[in-house]
Amino acid sequence: MSMNTAPARRQSPQVYRRRRLLVLLGLLAVAIAIVLVIVRPGSSEGGEPDAAGATIPSASPAPTDGAGTAPTVTPSEQTSIPTEPAVADGDPCAERDVTVEAVTDKSVYEAAEQPQLSVTITNTGKNVCVLNAGTKAQVFTITSGDEVYWLSTDCQSEPIDAEVSLAPGTPISSSVPIVWDRTRSSADTCDGPREAVPAGGVSYHLSVAVDGFEANPTKQFLLY
Repeated sequence: MSMNTAPARRQSPQVYRRRRLLVLLGLLAVAIAIVLVIVRPGSSEGGEPDAAGATIPSASPAPTDGAGTAPTVTPSEQTSIPTEPAVADGDPCAERDVTVEAVTDKSVYEAAEQPQLSVTITNTGKNVCVLNAGTKAQVFTITSGDEVYWLSTDCQSEPIDAEVSLAPGTPISSSVPIVWDRTRSSADTCDGPREAVPAGGVSYHLSVAVDGFEANPTKQFLLY
């Protein structure tokens, strides 16, 4: 039994050239892709390209220590110019840091009552300071108007010096108050009788100074 076979068709030269051109274009595309992968924009050490194609220099890498960690740079400390003298614990008390308060046990005294006088000292500074709080450094003064009626130093007996350390914010007070007998004092009348001061509602003021530090304001009280 015989079979008829169709003759093979020959490809025209135009089709052959077209296929060859497509193969060449494919190879060219592969070569361009490989070049783009190897040489990427910004992959060079010089920096990254800007919009116009120019290279922007990149910052130099920070130096590292042996462990690969960048060292910490500490800014230098700025020293300010002091505006007041430096103080330390144990320095003499400054006037700006000491508050002295004149104290009486009452504000109004009846005819048979005698005022008890004392003082409170407070360190308002930030450091422990030292002052003389002994009876030799204390001065109690009682006045009425412009007249001085009584002064603790007129007939003071065996005054002493006593240096004390004042802790900040911790007041100290007289351990034993001074009792005023309501008489006018004088260095000439220490061993004799004294004149009684006016009473009947008269206003008096007590002022106190300790080691040169004065109470402000004074303490007012009335005698009947």
